[in-house]
Order: sequence, then C-alpha cells, then structure tokens
Amino acid sequence: MKCTFGEVVEAQLRLVAFDLDDTLADSKAPISPDMAAALARLLTRFEVAVISGGQFSQFQTQVLKRLELGFSARTLHLLPTCGTRYYRRKPAGDIETVYVEALDPAVRQEVKWTLQEVATKLGLWEKHPWGEIIEDRGTQVTFSALGQNAPLQAKRDWDPDKSKRSRLVEALTPLLPGLEVRSGGSTSIDITAKGVDKAYGMRALLAAQSLEANEVLFVGDRLDPAGNDFPVVATGIPCQEVRDPQETLTLIEELLAPKS
Repeated sequence: MKCTFGEVVEAQLRLVAFDLDDTLADSKAPISPDMAAALARLLTRFEVAVISGGQFSQFQTQVLKRLELGFSARTLHLLPTCGTRYYRRKPAGDIETVYVEALDPAVRQEVKWTLQEVATKLGLWEKHPWGEIIEDRGTQVTFSALGQNAPLQAKRDWDPDKSKRSRLVEALTPLLPGLEVRSGGSTSIDITAKGVDKAYGMRALLAAQSLEANEVLFVGDRLDPAGNDFPVVATGIPCQEVRDPQETLTLIEELLAPKS
C-alpha cells in the first residue's frame, strides 16, 4: 500500500528499502557524498536494502564503493536485476550470496533476437547508441534504448511521457509469454522469468529476514501503475514515492530525526 509520510514515521520500522536509479542517485551515477553519509547513518538504526534492475557491478560502483561503514552498521541487503539476485553485506563487510536465479541461455538468446526485431520494427532501435543496447545480465535481459552509457539528459529527453516504453512492452509481451516484460528506467525494458519483479525480490527479503510487511518501508520514484516500483505495492509493504534523490535525502533525515 502507498502511505503518507506521517504513516511511515509512525511505523515500527526494522528495514528501509530503496530503489536505486533516480531514488538514491541519478541514473547510473554514484550516490552523492551527502547520500553516502545519510545511508551510513541510517544503517546504524535500521537494516537497509537496495533493489534495482541494474546488475551487481552497478551496485558496487554506485553504492558500495561510496559507502564508509563502521562495525556498528547493520546488514545491507542488495537485490540486483529486480531481485533475481540477492546478496547481503554483513556488519563485518563480507558479501554473502543468498541466491542467484539465472535464465536459461537459450531463453536469453531468444529474448535478445526478439528485442532487436521488435525495437527495429517500432523505430526504436538507435543506430548510434552510447554502448550496448541489449545487455545479458544472466538473470535478466535489459534493453537500453540509447545504450548503457547514454548521458543523463539524453535519457531524460528520450521518453518523458513513457509512451515509447509502453509501446515496446505491449508489443513484446505476447511474443514472450513465459517471461515478465516491464518498463525499467527512463530508457529501459527489463525481462525476467514470469512473476519475477521487485515484489518477488521484496517477498524473498521478508522471508529471509523473518520480517512482517509493516516492519519495512519501500522508497522509490516509479510507484505509478506503469512504473517498475509499482509491483512492491502488492506485497503490503508501506511505500513512499519520491521525485528524486534530494527528496530521498529529506526523507532519510526525517526518519533519523529524534522523535518527541
């Protein structure tokens, strides 16, 4: 369920979960020094999770390499590729693999062929991209319309009304009936096994940590019905929508503020 910030503050929180791009950081960018400091403080009070369509190397570049955590830090949960992978950073700093659920290589190859064919027919295949357009992430295949390394402003300008991504999802879904096809970031489409989305990852996190839904807060920028954060709403976890990393910083500061 979505909730107001007042309801979030009153919740009996044990863990705060975040989307990554456009929630903790600008798309594909490292978290800011202010965000790193805020997350480090948050981890002294609550466990923290990050879930995103990006692969684990992005989590390392965008988050882990920017965080300075002491031994008082609680567990940091990392769920790349929409929760198809789950890692835990223990207080001592060790990274533990909880699970990795890879797609069959033949399925991934079929997805890549289908993606290129459909995007080309729709006029959405970029002839001069910034890096790879289709990325095989093992547990997920991701289409990035402008390439993986496109500059932030170009990505923001490509599909501001989400119509291009919606057309692509609508065309791909009947061609890939055994798979989950959803809009990802500002230029991307993520494809995973059927039923595997951020709700899947968050339910796995609840089960692994013996948490109730009302003990967790999820924070994301795409909680609209077409957004890739929206599946989390179905888990019953209270969800707080933010517009950008700056609004996330404000929310973290309010969570950490002394309660009267």
